[in-house]
Amino acid sequence: MPHPTPPSVLRRPQLWIGTGLIAAVVSMLFALLYVGGNVNPRGNLRDLPVALVNTDSGADVNGRRVNLGEQVVSGIQKAAKGDKSIDWQIVSREEADKRLGRGKVFGALVIPKDFTTTVNGLAAPQPAPQGKAAPPTLTVLTNQAAGSIGSSMSSQAAQKAAHAASAQLGQELLKRADAQKTPLPPAAQLKLADPVTVNVADGHPVGSRSAMGLSAFYYALVLVVCGMLGANVVNSQVDTALGYLHTDFGPFRKREPVQHTSRVRTLAIGMALMLGLSLVMGTLVEVATVGILDMDASHLGLLWLYSVATIAVVGIGSLALFAAFGTPGMLLATIVFVAMAVPSSGATVPVQALPGFFRALAEFEPLRQITEGLRSLLYYGAQADAGLTRAWASMGVALVAALVFGFAVTRLYDRRGLHRIPRPDTETGTAAPAETPEPPASPEAAAPATA
Repeated sequence: MPHPTPPSVLRRPQLWIGTGLIAAVVSMLFALLYVGGNVNPRGNLRDLPVALVNTDSGADVNGRRVNLGEQVVSGIQKAAKGDKSIDWQIVSREEADKRLGRGKVFGALVIPKDFTTTVNGLAAPQPAPQGKAAPPTLTVLTNQAAGSIGSSMSSQAAQKAAHAASAQLGQELLKRADAQKTPLPPAAQLKLADPVTVNVADGHPVGSRSAMGLSAFYYALVLVVCGMLGANVVNSQVDTALGYLHTDFGPFRKREPVQHTSRVRTLAIGMALMLGLSLVMGTLVEVATVGILDMDASHLGLLWLYSVATIAVVGIGSLALFAAFGTPGMLLATIVFVAMAVPSSGATVPVQALPGFFRALAEFEPLRQITEGLRSLLYYGAQADAGLTRAWASMGVALVAALVFGFAVTRLYDRRGLHRIPRPDTETGTAAPAETPEPPASPEAAAPATA
């Protein structure tokens, strides 16, 4: 039979159809998922948690008690009724600091204790001597540890609310100044029209080598990729060792004798090997990032354990998909662990700014849970309620699900006789034909030749 030539192979319709369908599905899915999750974060923004703190103690003005801080809070709440993008959480300063330190809010707007006093000081008939009057201020706190984009959105919303409150207070101050019948110079009128200074500060600082709050996401992505690539390597190496695949070294090819074994045992071998490799890969990831690149990190022992466990669980999950679906399982693992996971992780764009479909994915997609756990380890002092407990619980559920699914499917295949390579007597798919015995030799042939 003549060897196929490249043109003859390329003329096969099934080659183009099969490859084209796979390429079309991959390109369409990745485009829809990656871009679809991040294309309009501001338009999709719903209930971004921001703390609102009022520590204003108020002041006596013209014989009555006034608290302008409460007025600011009331104005923000009133404006928020028609805008569901921000979830203003009215809390004490102590509670706000706790929520900032656990990643529960993306920022805060703080009204200081002397707010009413300083605002009224601007409209006093005899202002304090120049240089001694304290200007009224509102403080906007950011939280990059919870995510740079989410922190930026929170900061913008808080600053907008603060400037709106300043404009409202300015109108009241100008009315009071007009009532005093005292002409004001233009500079003083401008100062009264927008009396509040808005300061922006870091509510929960992160280290300078924390990628501006994104190191947890990049580290999590490395762990997921290591788990997937490790599973691919393990899958091919186990098949090579069992003689199912050959190994090419340049122009040389090597193939081990086929060792017939069940699918269950093959999967068990792969998972055991994956566990061993996870120890190596998790260690090297931490050495590279913390030891060589000097990434800001603490709780190094717990970080190592978390890294090893994450790679192991992702790798075992991928192996289960490979065992159940074969070659398409590799594509499925890529979609589950990367294509759907990255845009729903909440690591770059917060979950509150994602479309509804991606918010639903974020509830169970592994990358979000892994990232939240790493944020707790890297930024929040390994606090359990800062995402670490949820991450460990999700990892345990994923491990159990992968083991049950992988071994259930492979056992089913084995019980139905769907072996990867048929037994020696059925390698062609049918029973081997019985050998035809040779006819016995004739007496003449058996007799020795004589001269």
